Amino acid sequence: MRKSSPVSYELIALLMFSSMMLMLMTGQRVFAAIGGVAVIAALALWGTGGSTIPFASAMKLMKWYPLLTLPMFIFMGYILSESKIADDLYKMFHVWMGPINGGLAIGTIGLMVLISAMNGLSVAGMAIGATIALPELLRRNYDKRMVTGVIQAGSSLGILVPPSVVLVLYAMIARQPVGQLWLAGVVPGLMMAAMFIIYIYIRCRLNPKLGPALPKDERNVPMAEKLRLLRAGLLPVAIFAAMMVPFVNGWTSLVESSAIGALTAFMAAVLKRRMNKDVFETSVRQTLAISCMFMWIILAALGFGAVFDGLGAVKAIDNLFTEQMHLSPLTILILMQLSFLVMGTFLDDTAMLVIVAPLYVPLVAALGFDLIWYGVLYTITTQIAYMTPPFGYNLFLMRAMAPPEIGIKDIYSSILPFVLVMVLALALIISFPEIALWLPEYVYGK
Repeated sequence: MRKSSPVSYELIALLMFSSMMLMLMTGQRVFAAIGGVAVIAALALWGTGGSTIPFASAMKLMKWYPLLTLPMFIFMGYILSESKIADDLYKMFHVWMGPINGGLAIGTIGLMVLISAMNGLSVAGMAIGATIALPELLRRNYDKRMVTGVIQAGSSLGILVPPSVVLVLYAMIARQPVGQLWLAGVVPGLMMAAMFIIYIYIRCRLNPKLGPALPKDERNVPMAEKLRLLRAGLLPVAIFAAMMVPFVNGWTSLVESSAIGALTAFMAAVLKRRMNKDVFETSVRQTLAISCMFMWIILAALGFGAVFDGLGAVKAIDNLFTEQMHLSPLTILILMQLSFLVMGTFLDDTAMLVIVAPLYVPLVAALGFDLIWYGVLYTITTQIAYMTPPFGYNLFLMRAMAPPEIGIKDIYSSILPFVLVMVLALALIISFPEIALWLPEYVYGK
């Protein structure tokens, strides 16, 4: 193996990072850009000995037992969405929340919270909201800009409320307990949902035309029907409880709980007579596709992180910020969060994680911050970036799903109030870390 290089390690690290960003901006696949740069850098630095880095990363990935949760949760989410159980959820909110000004928009946020607890992916919440809630809200004469923002903001809860798939990936890369990360996301996720609801309620109270209440003739639903819809809507809550209660109490491992969730969702679809060949085949195919995509990305990120560790790039950057530039740890943390807003103009949340994790996670630890707490900050910040104009990934996803009468200008203007609410939530969690850390400390400290 080569002992030295005529070029400084700091410059090599900078070249690696800039090369990776350039490849991503030219449209290359995420895993190919990250893994390709890592392999080329390893071979250039250490010769044939550098070939052990991707091999070791692959072995580390294959031996990481909690990774089995990934396909289980994805399968659970697709079963519940493909079997149309989410439709029952919206009908429940429609009946119970309709009499309030803005009630259907508030119900949509509730729908998104439950979808998040079913799936763990923000894209799933976006797809369900755009296909089920958006047409109904527009038909009820809700303001198109407000409801477009409601669906985008509500879908952002998918990567924060457990079982968040993104937090599983963060746990893998940051080497933190998945259970603690999930619990850390519960209170911030519910707090952010409550802030969205308060904003919608106040805005529709001040201007009822934005979210008119249901006409009286549509409110006259028999109590028996209301209770039936309530039972149907609470089914995902029961599935979530069947999965999480044994895990939180230590009766099952994380992988066992994910298997319980997947099996319970499957049985629920069977008992409601909504399981057929098409639903099962679509769910399995999508689960396989997304699981493989995530595994390739994690593999590339582990290889990239191994090269970065070998270069000592994290120590060099820590020294640059703290010793040479004399920045405080909090200032460095805020600069790191701002960098997510820039990257969010052309990358999704998973890509941002695997790109910056080799650099940011060790730096956060070196600065003395809690990595569980930082996982929550990461998820919120990247979702803000995901929805921020002019090039937020979520904005174009919404444009592809929205009806023709909603233009890109409407989508841009719709999200700004909700982004401000999310920034306020982020500031509260930075100022009061206990919001994220209280629940995992309570459960695991028993």
